[in-house]
Amino acid sequence: MVYILLGAGFEEAEALVAADVLRRAEIPVSLAGIGGEYVTGSHGITVKADLPVGKASLAEGDMVLLPGGMGGVASIEGSGEAMALVRGAAENPGCWLAAICAAPTLLARAGLLPRGGRCVCYPGMEGELSQAGAVPAMDRAAVREGRLITGKGPGTAFDFALALVEALAGAEKAAQVRAGLHYGV
Repeated sequence: MVYILLGAGFEEAEALVAADVLRRAEIPVSLAGIGGEYVTGSHGITVKADLPVGKASLAEGDMVLLPGGMGGVASIEGSGEAMALVRGAAENPGCWLAAICAAPTLLARAGLLPRGGRCVCYPGMEGELSQAGAVPAMDRAAVREGRLITGKGPGTAFDFALALVEALAGAEKAAQVRAGLHYGV
C-alpha cells in the first residue's frame, strides 16, 4: 500500500498525479487525510481522503508519500500521527519513503535523510538538504537513494510517479505505464 499524506495546503498535482500513475500500475494507494475527511490543497482543490492518517498501518513493502506544498508540509509536520507514520516508514527496512517539492526539507528537519545520500527538492530549498548531510542532485527530476525517493516539484510529478512505479513494481511495469500515458513520446 502507498499512503499519500494529505494535509491542508498540499500540492495537488504532486499528490494526484502520483495516485493516478500508481493506480495505473495496479499498485494500491490510499489518500490519508490529516485533520478531516476532506482536505483542500494549495490551489483550492478539495479532495476526499480514503482514510484518516491515524488509521494507516504499515506492512512490509508499503510506502509513505509526502507531497509538497508549504501548507501541506506544515500540516504533516504538525501532526503527531502523520510524523509517526513517516518515522515508521523511515525506520522500517522493508518500507519505502517518498517526498517531493518542499517535503524533502521536512525529512531533513526530522533527521530522516541519509547522510551522504543524494536527493532532490524544490529549487532554492536545497540548503536544508545539505545542512542535514544529504547531497542535493538538483539536475534530476527524481532521485532514488536506497528506499527513499525524492522529487523536484510539480512539473516533475510524472517523472517522480514513474520512479515510484519502477521502485515498487519494476522497470517493465514503469515502461508500460509510461507508454500508456504517452509520456515523453
